[in-house]
Amino acid sequence: MHPTKLQGIIPPMITPLKGDDELDREGAVRLTEHLVAGGAHAIFLLGTTGEAQSLTYRLRYEFVELVCRQVAGRVPVLVGVTDTAFIESIRLAEHAAGVVAAPPYYFAPSQQELIEYYTALADALPLPLYLYNMPSHVKVFLEPATVKTLANHPNIVGLKDSSANMTYFQTLLYHLGDNPDFSLYVGPEELTGECVLLGA
Repeated sequence: MHPTKLQGIIPPMITPLKGDDELDREGAVRLTEHLVAGGAHAIFLLGTTGEAQSLTYRLRYEFVELVCRQVAGRVPVLVGVTDTAFIESIRLAEHAAGVVAAPPYYFAPSQQELIEYYTALADALPLPLYLYNMPSHVKVFLEPATVKTLANHPNIVGLKDSSANMTYFQTLLYHLGDNPDFSLYVGPEELTGECVLLGA
Protein backbone atom coordinates (compact mmCIF):
# COMPACT_ATOMS: atom_id res chain seq x y z
CA MET A 1 0.00 0.00 0.00
CA HIS A 2 1.47 3.36 -1.03
CA PRO A 3 1.74 5.56 2.07
CA THR A 4 1.69 9.04 0.52
CA LYS A 5 -2.00 9.84 1.15
CA LEU A 6 -2.57 9.00 4.78
CA GLN A 7 -5.52 10.03 6.92
CA GLY A 8 -6.61 9.14 10.40
CA ILE A 9 -4.66 7.82 13.37
CA ILE A 10 -1.08 6.64 12.94
CA PRO A 11 0.21 5.42 16.30
CA PRO A 12 3.93 5.40 16.99
CA MET A 13 4.96 1.93 18.05
CA ILE A 14 7.29 1.20 20.94
CA THR A 15 10.18 -1.16 20.25
CA PRO A 16 9.60 -4.24 22.46
CA LEU A 17 12.88 -5.50 23.94
CA LYS A 18 14.03 -8.51 25.96
CA GLY A 19 17.39 -6.93 26.74
CA ASP A 20 19.60 -4.02 25.77
CA ASP A 21 20.09 -5.37 22.25
CA GLU A 22 17.54 -8.15 21.90
CA LEU A 23 14.22 -7.63 20.17
CA ASP A 24 11.15 -9.17 21.78
CA ARG A 25 9.94 -10.68 18.54
CA GLU A 26 6.80 -12.27 20.02
CA GLY A 27 5.87 -9.00 21.73
CA ALA A 28 6.44 -7.06 18.52
CA VAL A 29 4.13 -9.42 16.61
CA ARG A 30 1.41 -9.16 19.28
CA LEU A 31 1.64 -5.37 19.41
CA THR A 32 1.54 -5.10 15.62
CA GLU A 33 -1.61 -7.21 15.52
CA HIS A 34 -3.15 -5.16 18.33
CA LEU A 35 -2.58 -1.90 16.44
CA VAL A 36 -3.91 -3.25 13.14
CA ALA A 37 -6.95 -4.84 14.81
CA GLY A 38 -7.58 -1.60 16.70
CA GLY A 39 -8.11 0.28 13.45
CA ALA A 40 -4.80 2.12 13.03
CA HIS A 41 -4.60 3.67 9.57
CA ALA A 42 -0.82 3.17 9.52
CA ILE A 43 1.99 2.39 11.98
CA PHE A 44 5.02 4.57 12.72
CA LEU A 45 8.21 2.75 13.74
CA LEU A 46 11.40 4.16 15.24
CA GLY A 47 10.06 7.57 16.12
CA THR A 48 10.54 9.17 19.53
CA THR A 49 8.29 6.57 21.19
CA GLY A 50 10.32 3.80 19.54
CA GLU A 51 13.56 5.18 21.04
CA ALA A 52 15.43 4.63 17.78
CA GLN A 53 18.53 6.56 18.83
CA SER A 54 19.07 4.11 21.70
CA LEU A 55 19.01 1.05 19.42
CA THR A 56 21.74 -0.57 17.38
CA TYR A 57 21.34 -0.45 13.63
CA ARG A 58 21.11 -4.23 13.52
CA LEU A 59 18.17 -4.20 15.92
CA ARG A 60 16.45 -1.38 14.01
CA TYR A 61 16.70 -3.36 10.76
CA GLU A 62 15.42 -6.53 12.44
CA PHE A 63 12.47 -4.69 13.98
CA VAL A 64 11.39 -2.95 10.77
CA GLU A 65 11.65 -6.13 8.73
CA LEU A 66 9.65 -8.11 11.31
CA VAL A 67 6.82 -5.56 11.55
CA CYS A 68 6.59 -5.05 7.78
CA ARG A 69 6.41 -8.82 7.29
CA GLN A 70 3.72 -9.12 9.97
CA VAL A 71 1.65 -6.23 8.60
CA ALA A 72 1.84 -7.81 5.14
CA GLY A 73 0.51 -4.73 3.36
CA ARG A 74 -2.65 -4.35 5.45
CA VAL A 75 -1.70 -0.80 6.48
CA PRO A 76 1.25 1.42 5.55
CA VAL A 77 4.33 1.25 7.77
CA LEU A 78 6.30 4.45 8.23
CA VAL A 79 9.85 4.30 9.55
CA GLY A 80 11.86 7.02 11.26
CA VAL A 81 15.30 7.25 9.64
CA THR A 82 16.60 10.28 11.54
CA ASP A 83 20.35 9.98 12.01
CA THR A 84 23.50 12.10 12.10
CA ALA A 85 24.95 9.96 9.30
CA PHE A 86 23.31 10.46 5.91
CA ILE A 87 24.26 6.97 4.68
CA GLU A 88 22.73 5.30 7.74
CA SER A 89 19.43 7.05 6.98
CA ILE A 90 19.56 5.67 3.45
CA ARG A 91 20.40 2.15 4.67
CA LEU A 92 17.54 2.12 7.15
CA ALA A 93 15.14 3.38 4.48
CA GLU A 94 15.94 0.25 2.45
CA HIS A 95 14.01 -1.70 5.09
CA ALA A 96 10.99 0.64 5.14
CA ALA A 97 7.69 1.20 3.37
CA GLY A 98 7.61 4.95 3.96
CA VAL A 99 10.19 7.26 5.51
CA VAL A 100 10.00 9.93 8.21
CA ALA A 101 13.09 12.05 8.94
CA ALA A 102 13.74 14.80 11.46
CA PRO A 103 16.69 17.13 10.86
CA PRO A 104 20.10 15.71 11.78
CA TYR A 105 20.77 16.34 15.46
CA TYR A 106 23.93 17.44 17.32
CA PHE A 107 25.03 20.09 14.81
CA ALA A 108 22.17 22.54 14.23
CA PRO A 109 21.89 23.13 10.46
CA SER A 110 20.71 26.39 8.93
CA GLN A 111 17.46 26.50 6.96
CA GLN A 112 19.40 26.46 3.67
CA GLU A 113 21.38 23.45 4.89
CA LEU A 114 18.11 21.74 5.78
CA ILE A 115 16.83 22.32 2.25
CA GLU A 116 20.02 20.83 0.84
CA TYR A 117 19.96 17.89 3.27
CA TYR A 118 16.34 16.94 2.66
CA THR A 119 16.67 17.41 -1.09
CA ALA A 120 19.66 15.05 -1.16
CA LEU A 121 17.80 12.55 1.04
CA ALA A 122 14.65 12.68 -1.10
CA ASP A 123 16.73 12.30 -4.26
CA ALA A 124 18.40 9.19 -2.85
CA LEU A 125 15.29 7.48 -1.48
CA PRO A 126 13.12 5.05 -3.46
CA LEU A 127 10.27 5.82 -1.02
CA PRO A 128 8.17 8.89 -0.24
CA LEU A 129 9.67 11.10 2.47
CA TYR A 130 7.84 12.83 5.31
CA LEU A 131 9.55 15.72 7.06
CA TYR A 132 9.52 15.56 10.87
CA ASN A 133 9.51 18.83 12.81
CA MET A 134 10.81 17.94 16.27
CA PRO A 135 12.58 21.05 17.64
CA SER A 136 12.65 19.89 21.27
CA HIS A 137 14.89 16.97 20.31
CA VAL A 138 16.99 18.26 17.42
CA LYS A 139 17.18 21.99 18.37
CA VAL A 140 16.12 23.11 14.89
CA PHE A 141 12.73 24.29 13.60
CA LEU A 142 11.66 23.50 10.06
CA GLU A 143 10.54 27.02 9.20
CA PRO A 144 7.36 27.37 7.09
CA ALA A 145 9.30 28.88 4.17
CA THR A 146 11.69 25.91 4.26
CA VAL A 147 8.79 23.46 4.28
CA LYS A 148 7.12 25.27 1.38
CA THR A 149 10.33 25.00 -0.66
CA LEU A 150 10.77 21.31 0.15
CA ALA A 151 7.11 20.58 -0.59
CA ASN A 152 7.89 21.22 -4.26
CA HIS A 153 10.12 18.12 -4.37
CA PRO A 154 8.15 15.25 -5.95
CA ASN A 155 9.39 12.74 -3.37
CA ILE A 156 8.68 14.88 -0.27
CA VAL A 157 5.02 14.24 0.42
CA GLY A 158 4.22 15.56 3.88
CA LEU A 159 5.27 16.76 7.32
CA LYS A 160 4.65 15.56 10.85
CA ASP A 161 4.80 18.38 13.39
CA SER A 162 5.64 17.57 17.01
CA SER A 163 6.45 21.11 18.09
CA ALA A 164 3.22 21.48 20.14
CA ASN A 165 3.02 24.96 18.61
CA MET A 166 -0.40 25.40 17.04
CA THR A 167 0.47 28.84 15.68
CA TYR A 168 3.28 27.21 13.70
CA PHE A 169 0.95 24.47 12.48
CA GLN A 170 -1.70 26.98 11.41
CA THR A 171 1.02 28.90 9.52
CA LEU A 172 1.93 25.70 7.70
CA LEU A 173 -1.71 25.13 6.77
CA TYR A 174 -1.89 28.66 5.39
CA HIS A 175 1.36 28.51 3.40
CA LEU A 176 0.70 25.03 1.99
CA GLY A 177 -3.00 25.44 1.26
CA ASP A 178 -2.24 25.66 -2.45
CA ASN A 179 -0.51 22.26 -2.45
CA PRO A 180 -3.20 19.58 -1.98
CA ASP A 181 -0.68 16.79 -2.61
CA PHE A 182 1.36 17.71 0.48
CA SER A 183 0.00 16.22 3.72
CA LEU A 184 0.28 17.77 7.18
CA TYR A 185 0.03 15.79 10.42
CA VAL A 186 0.29 16.79 14.06
CA GLY A 187 1.53 14.75 17.02
CA PRO A 188 2.24 16.93 20.07
CA GLU A 189 4.22 14.62 22.38
CA GLU A 190 5.21 17.56 24.54
CA LEU A 191 1.56 18.23 25.44
CA THR A 192 0.08 14.78 25.72
CA GLY A 193 2.87 12.31 26.34
CA GLU A 194 1.65 10.49 23.24
CA CYS A 195 2.50 10.70 19.59
CA VAL A 196 -0.46 10.30 17.26
CA LEU A 197 -0.54 11.55 13.70
CA LEU A 198 -3.80 13.18 12.79
CA GLY A 199 -4.49 14.07 9.19
CA ALA A 200 -4.97 17.81 8.88
